[in-house]
Amino acid sequence: MPFRLIREFIKLESAAGTILFLTAVLAILVDNTPFAAGYEAFFKTIISFSIGQFQLSKPLLLWVNDGFMSIFFLLVGLEIKREMMEGELNSISKATLPAIAAFGGMLFPAIIYAAINWHHPVAIQGWAIPTATDTAFSLAILTLLGSRIPVGLKIFLTALAIFDDIGAIIVMAIFYSSHISAYMLLCALGLIVVLLLMNYLDVQRPAAYFIVGIILWMCLLKSGIHATLAGIILAFTIPMKSPESTKSLLRTLEHRLHPWVAFGVLPLFAFANAGVSLTGFGWEQLATSIPVGIAAGLFLGKQLGIWGVSMLAVRLRIARLPQGVTGFGLYGLSLAAGVGFTMSLFIGTLAFHSVMPYATFVRVGVIAGSLISGFLGYWILRWAYPTSSVT
Repeated sequence: MPFRLIREFIKLESAAGTILFLTAVLAILVDNTPFAAGYEAFFKTIISFSIGQFQLSKPLLLWVNDGFMSIFFLLVGLEIKREMMEGELNSISKATLPAIAAFGGMLFPAIIYAAINWHHPVAIQGWAIPTATDTAFSLAILTLLGSRIPVGLKIFLTALAIFDDIGAIIVMAIFYSSHISAYMLLCALGLIVVLLLMNYLDVQRPAAYFIVGIILWMCLLKSGIHATLAGIILAFTIPMKSPESTKSLLRTLEHRLHPWVAFGVLPLFAFANAGVSLTGFGWEQLATSIPVGIAAGLFLGKQLGIWGVSMLAVRLRIARLPQGVTGFGLYGLSLAAGVGFTMSLFIGTLAFHSVMPYATFVRVGVIAGSLISGFLGYWILRWAYPTSSVT
């Protein structure tokens, strides 16, 4: 059962990666046509709503980044919880190498970016941008190679991405939260207690969780802690199993949300955030420290962190390579994991709040680093696995 779910996950994520790529290309094209002004004005449209004394008024871009991306993090949380309870992360032996690889894959990109931008007090705020891995894009690269790629390598990448997501969540909570409101934070903590109580009482009604989750999102938004964390918190309170039913509420929600996130939320986020105007943009801007730091972090940092640290762990007998995976194949995967795209762009919006010209620098760096990593990763993997693997 878990193996079948992994295959379904990989298939859906791979298709989503293709859609994401096309959406990103469309955003870049639109932002360099006469429609550019309309494109930018559309996402600056102010949308407001109020409930009694509570009022929210934000540009559409922030509704996408803070609101719709909470649904993405809800799905991420559901996947993490399922994998920790009965999947590829339910034992120390299974989780050791992906965890080590993810840690290295976050540490080295951050060090490289920080080394390049240490002199700039604003630019250094983006140190976490190249630490992310885009699961959909990376799995799409592996899927392009078909049966050449051993299933063990795909499962390893999925597990690595889950640990990478956990790391990104911790980074956002600690380093990209500001102006904390003690009152709203206390309200949020009270709602978390309510969700935990619902889990303890085995409440199986999705609507009840979503209502409390939406209120939690509002409280976190007003508290100064990034609102998307509401999705993660909500996911971890969804019951995995019920003693009174053979159905799993967590599995049901994950299955229903996945297509909406893969083909709705993430393409919308990519279209809203990937637009880069190339007017007046030359090599001088491209060579500034922010895009160079991001691209170098994604391309060099992921190789050093994922492949280098993993091979050291294998050499020290701390962990073992998955079945069918070679050291050269793992190197190709470390390159493919350098495609940061969605999560890197998202962290960039937290670091620089979509302020120009930093937002443009982030987009250029993420796109450049991701393209180089993805292209070379594809060819290294093709070289590492020249014939079909037994799956």
